[in-house]
Amino acid sequence: DSHVEHWLNGEKVVEYELWDDEWTEKVKNSKWSEYPKYGLAPAGHISLQDHGSKTWFRNIKIREL
Repeated sequence: DSHVEHWLNGEKVVEYELWDDEWTEKVKNSKWSEYPKYGLAPAGHISLQDHGSKTWFRNIKIREL
């Protein structure tokens, strides 16, 4: 399935379809355009990222739908 939703504090903040025309165009016009395999892995790891400042994560829930 290519449907993706991101929820934050009970509110849906992002929703998109992987690999549709809109997604492909956004990748093409982004910094990821130089990586031909970007977003194509059917499975992988989930990682949490920060950008150099203090970061806290809590109550992270991931569930297979």
